[in-house]
Amino acid sequence: MTFRAVETLKTADAVLAEDTRSSKVLFNHYGIQTPLESLHQHNEHHRLAGILERLQKGAVLAQISDAGTPGISDPGFLLARACIEKNIPVEVIPGATAFVPALLKSGFALHRFVFEGFLPQKKGRQTKLLQMLEQPCTVVFYESPHKLLKTLLALKDLGAGDRRMSVSRELTKKFEETLNGTVEELISHFTKQAPKGEFVVVLQGADYVKEGGDDE
Repeated sequence: MTFRAVETLKTADAVLAEDTRSSKVLFNHYGIQTPLESLHQHNEHHRLAGILERLQKGAVLAQISDAGTPGISDPGFLLARACIEKNIPVEVIPGATAFVPALLKSGFALHRFVFEGFLPQKKGRQTKLLQMLEQPCTVVFYESPHKLLKTLLALKDLGAGDRRMSVSRELTKKFEETLNGTVEELISHFTKQAPKGEFVVVLQGADYVKEGGDDE
């Protein structure tokens, strides 16, 4: 959290939170007294009109998600789009977004990269993995602990056992950890040690593999 973010949450008329219970822990830590309201993927469609009406009358509302940044694989896109359509000013207070530090810790070239968010749960998953392996630039995506090993094994089955990857978990939190290596090496690690926490996976681009692994 930045000083600016804390001050923004303290001075807003209300804070729209993905989960008010999680956000209450944050508020207690920083002594924030601002009223919390629930806004998540299951209620944002029918709450949107009322929120826009309040904003048009001059209310200052902040939006936060449980972890990371609203709109980045989290609720936030609908409200931002609606505000822009209604000419309501939108101000972004930068905060932690897991895929950015994961990219930096990978050591891969980052002049171009593709962010895939979460992979499809079932249908289209294999196709998406093939597309990512063919991407010329670095690819970054989110993965849950119970699917991480399955994803690594699927990449190996697609002939990418030697492809270099970087796997980070619990970024910006107490138990942050990053492992760099080939798909094969990471499979070996997570076979012995079960994945725990939320993961960000960074895959080396196909162009650098063809050039002998030089990311310069």
